[in-house]
Amino acid sequence: MSGGAWTIVAVAGVTAAYALGSRRLSSTPLSSAIVFVGSGILLGPAALDIVDLEQDAAPIIALLETALALVLFTDAMTVRRRDLVTGGFLPGRLLGIGLPLSIGAGWLLAWLLLPGLTVWELALVAAILAPTDAALGSTALSHPRVPALVRHGLNVESGLNDGMVLPFFVLFLAAIPGTHYAEEGVAGVFWRALVLSTVLGLLVGGLGGRLLQWSRARGWVTGEWGQAYPLALAAASYELAVVTDGSGFIAAWVAGFAFGFALRRHRTGHEREDPDRTAEFAENLGGLLASISLLVFGAVLLGPALEHLSWRIVLYAVLSLTLVRMLPVALSLAGSGLRLPTVAYVGWFGPRGLASVVLALLVVEEHVPGVQLLGRVVAVTVGLSVLLHGVSAVALAERYGRWLGRTAATTRDLREGAPVPTSPVRRGPPGPPDEPGR
Repeated sequence: MSGGAWTIVAVAGVTAAYALGSRRLSSTPLSSAIVFVGSGILLGPAALDIVDLEQDAAPIIALLETALALVLFTDAMTVRRRDLVTGGFLPGRLLGIGLPLSIGAGWLLAWLLLPGLTVWELALVAAILAPTDAALGSTALSHPRVPALVRHGLNVESGLNDGMVLPFFVLFLAAIPGTHYAEEGVAGVFWRALVLSTVLGLLVGGLGGRLLQWSRARGWVTGEWGQAYPLALAAASYELAVVTDGSGFIAAWVAGFAFGFALRRHRTGHEREDPDRTAEFAENLGGLLASISLLVFGAVLLGPALEHLSWRIVLYAVLSLTLVRMLPVALSLAGSGLRLPTVAYVGWFGPRGLASVVLALLVVEEHVPGVQLLGRVVAVTVGLSVLLHGVSAVALAERYGRWLGRTAATTRDLREGAPVPTSPVRRGPPGPPDEPGR
């Protein structure tokens, strides 16, 4: 049997094994991310050597890029405009103030701790590790003791910040000599990767949404094919941007926004299908691909990185998950009326995941001079996040919930009790209907 066949068998076996125990594990500190990343380390070159980036580079990169494009599309699709304006002070502050400050803080910390990288390579490290991944701390978003304001804010932040980081990532990459983007120059990258990709995403998503609603109004679409439709739009927007030398990820993210907006804006009164359910199949598929991507990450990035640890890498990873995340969150929430335990809870649950992994592999493809050190920093940071956020999610949600219950009983007009719009929790691995986070 070929190496590629053994890889497929191994990945299928891990996926099937976790599926069989998913309900039992959902209430324990052993999250799906920990299981898949740990399995990846075991299957990679550091142990069994079944999954290897050098042997399986093309399918591995295709899997990771497909997973991120689909996640970007479905995340953006399910975000409503009211999510940022109605009781939306939390995501607005986290995205508008906290995210830029996190990139700046990560850049400064990399300059202090990672000698040998150029100024733009240091900026890449900061941008790659800025987006958060709700799937790695789904309990923190879905636990009934956590107030809706906090769950909603973290959910919307996670759904938007990976797409918002992409322009920074592309421009930083364009500033590094020898990369594909650098050959076009910053001006060319701006027009192709940012402007053209955005226009293509708007056209594909907006027109696609209008056509789906038009067809639904005439009863031409079955529920099953209606849920498969977003997959085609995500793929079309991504590939159109790629063939025009733009950014497929930016196009997919914008297309998701435009598609979701068109579904809600042009919904007819007699329509049977809930527009929000249109994303259900694509979200579940994206969650499955994301989990498999974490397995691949454990094999091809984290496992080898653990063999070349240094105190600088470990210290950067620890500070990236704490200081670089929590200080900008605290500054962004100053004057919001939220209590210190809430600010600390929001600051801690900023796990790094799929977006950071894929962006790091894109840098590997571009042959950036400092790619080895950059890749190890990202791998160790994401790996540590998977472990720490996964293990702490249940316990901290319970502890925070108990504090909130005691405080609410003795305090009137608690800001944490502010009403927010109802939005589904996104970006988790497939699970049973009553599993937390579903």
